[in-house]
Amino acid sequence: MISDRPLIGLLFVFVFCLLAPLGDALVKVVGVGAPLMMLMLARFVFQALSLVPLVLVLRRGFPTGRRIFGLICLRSLFHIAGIGMMITSLRLLPLADAIAIVFVFPFILLFLGRFFLGETVGRDRIIACVLGFGGCLLVIKPSFAEVGLFALLPIAVAVAFSTFMLITRSIAKECDPISLQATSGTVSTAMLLLVWLLAGNDAPYDLAITLPATERIGWLLFAIGAIGTAGHLCMTIALRFAPSATLAPLQYIEIPVATFLGWLFFRELPDGLAALGIMITVGAGVIVVMSEHQMLTAKAASE
Repeated sequence: MISDRPLIGLLFVFVFCLLAPLGDALVKVVGVGAPLMMLMLARFVFQALSLVPLVLVLRRGFPTGRRIFGLICLRSLFHIAGIGMMITSLRLLPLADAIAIVFVFPFILLFLGRFFLGETVGRDRIIACVLGFGGCLLVIKPSFAEVGLFALLPIAVAVAFSTFMLITRSIAKECDPISLQATSGTVSTAMLLLVWLLAGNDAPYDLAITLPATERIGWLLFAIGAIGTAGHLCMTIALRFAPSATLAPLQYIEIPVATFLGWLFFRELPDGLAALGIMITVGAGVIVVMSEHQMLTAKAASE
C-alpha cells in the first residue's frame, strides 16, 4: 500500500487542471460537427489503444480481482455519463460557465469522502466548499435565464464526477495507474459500442458512428482523445498520493484556465454576476491550498 504524499498529488492534479479545460475547449470547437458517440469514442478508444500496449511492454499486468474489476466497470459508467453530459453542456453554455457550475463537485465530494472513505474533513475545507458552492450558484443564475434547465446539467456532471473520483480513490492504491486507465479505456469503449449496437440502424444522430466530416474534425477528435487520456492519467496518479478532499479544491484552477480559453477560442467572457461567482470559487480553492500548505509545513517541522 502506497502512503499519502499530498504534494505529489497536488502537482499531478495541477497538470490535470491545465489539460481538462483544453480538452473541453476542443470539444466545444467540434460542437455538433461530430455525434456525441464519436466524441466519447475518440476519448476512450485513444485511451485503450495507447495504454494497453504500454501495459504489455512494461509488464505491469491488468487488474483481475472481481472486486477491483467490478469497481472499474462502475467507475466507467459514471465516467461515460459525466463526459456525455459535459459535452452536451458545452454545446449550450459558455466554456467558463459550464466548468464553473461543475465545481459544485468539491462540495459533494467532501461529504462522500467523509462518509464513504473516512477521510478527514477540516473546518477550512468545509468553509471553502460552502463558498465555492455559493459561487457556483451565482454562475448558474444568468445561464439559467438564458438556456433554462439545461444550465443545471453541469450539476449532474458534478455528481457523476464526484462518484468517479471517489471510486478512483478507493482503488488507486491497489492498482497501477497505467493499468487502471488502460482497463478503464477498454471497458468504456466496450460499453459505448454495446449501446451503439443496441441502438441499431434507427439510432438518433448522436448515437451514430460516422467518419469525421472533415480532416480538421478528425485531428480534433484525435487531440480530444490524447488530452483526455493524459489528463485522467494525471488524476489517477494524483489520487494514489492524496485524499480526494485534498485534491478537489485545487481543481478550481480549471476555472480561470477555462475563462482564458473561452476568450481565446470563442471570445466569450462571463458577465458581471458569473464573474463574481468565478472569483468566489477560485478564492475558495486558494483557502484550502494555503491551509494544506500550512498543515504540511507544521507536520514537517514537528518531525
